Amino acid sequence: MKRAWGWLLLGAISGGCASTRSAEALEDEERSSPSTSSNVGASPQPFDAKAFAAQFPNPAVCERQARRYLPVSRESAWSALKACVEGTPFTQLQALIDRTWTPELRTRPEGAALLAKVVAQRGGSVEGDLRLLHERKLPIFSLSSAIAQPDTYKGRYILVRAQVGDMRSEGDKSTLWLVEQGLGSVAKDQQIGTARLRESAFSTTGDLGGQTTLGSGNVGGSLVQTELSRDTVTLPTYDNISSETGREALGRLASQDPFLAPGRDFIILARFDGMRTTSGASDEEDEGPSIPVLSIVSYYMPHPLVVY
Repeated sequence: MKRAWGWLLLGAISGGCASTRSAEALEDEERSSPSTSSNVGASPQPFDAKAFAAQFPNPAVCERQARRYLPVSRESAWSALKACVEGTPFTQLQALIDRTWTPELRTRPEGAALLAKVVAQRGGSVEGDLRLLHERKLPIFSLSSAIAQPDTYKGRYILVRAQVGDMRSEGDKSTLWLVEQGLGSVAKDQQIGTARLRESAFSTTGDLGGQTTLGSGNVGGSLVQTELSRDTVTLPTYDNISSETGREALGRLASQDPFLAPGRDFIILARFDGMRTTSGASDEEDEGPSIPVLSIVSYYMPHPLVVY
């Protein structure tokens, strides 16, 4: 009988230890989980994306923290990611197009605009960044591809770096003449450190005697020679310069926008509407040249520094 009570007591003690370990593990899991409410019975609080991004000013850390919400709520995770892009100097394109986020970028309507904004924040190297997007099969394409195969790319997203050449308005709608810009770099030498200057002077005097056709005589005088040398230390630097590619397009806006000022570069996300024949035909031509037509979705100012 005593042995039976001993087994019961041991079972109760071991059961209590197991319950304690389970409770501690559950508490640790709740602390590590990105839950917005600690009360099970209470209704969850709405996710505050701006407050989330304010906690992580480092864009790489902000993106990693946003990933933690994916198992809990894909909507919260997407809102957190957008807040990271909007609220931090986000240039982590490789992390953004990682397999973790590509399903969201492909299916959400604002996914293309989010990518265009990051490209602009990286400096607007459209050609190079589009290659990265195409590696992940993200459907955003170049203006040159659309011009080459208009039937294939009609209705698809186009990303272009362009300047506004002209603007015409009809009612609330505006039509822009867009001039595509390519981005390149120009090298120059920039002086660094302290320049060293050496200067020396030499003076020579004397007389010169000799016989000439006019007779003999002596010439006296002096010669002064100055030597100047300068040593400088330079470092090659590179400036980003945009230049016209020769491609142009018509951009349609649903409403007038005074911030799309001529003479400035913009990263423009648009839908490709096809080619339009212009009225610039000569006598020998049946019709004028064709120009691509774009419906502008969004635009962004490119950062002056380029991220490679």
